[in-house]
Amino acid sequence: MEQGRQRMIRWAGWILAIIGGGHLTLGLLISASSFDEWLTLELWGHWWEDTRAANSFWANPAGFGWPLLLVGALIVWMDRRGIVPPEFLAWAVLGWGVVCAVIVEPTPGPVVVIAALLLLRGIRVAAARDGSEPAVLAR
Repeated sequence: MEQGRQRMIRWAGWILAIIGGGHLTLGLLISASSFDEWLTLELWGHWWEDTRAANSFWANPAGFGWPLLLVGALIVWMDRRGIVPPEFLAWAVLGWGVVCAVIVEPTPGPVVVIAALLLLRGIRVAAARDGSEPAVLAR
């Protein structure tokens, strides 16, 4: 049972980290033509405007790639130390993934949903094995 829980949680973390890192990497490669505007602080005066540089900034370094990469890396880090991630983390990623999957296509949102469900299942299996309740945000 321990092995199954670990595998589910580990896979969920890696899936999320790879999607986040892939989004960030591909997005930055596609946005390379906007770097000069970002680095010369030209967005300061018109960050709210609908320009190619502003759109690429908000979609890439300010988008969901970094947070998803960090959440995935955190889950893998916790798993390697035998720490079961809190259930609220799985629920938050699940909600985020569902919104992305429904509103924006094509998107890896459905894969994020699968990873979140895998994480949630792994957390619940770990709680059942330990005879405890999964950690939630508030009681």
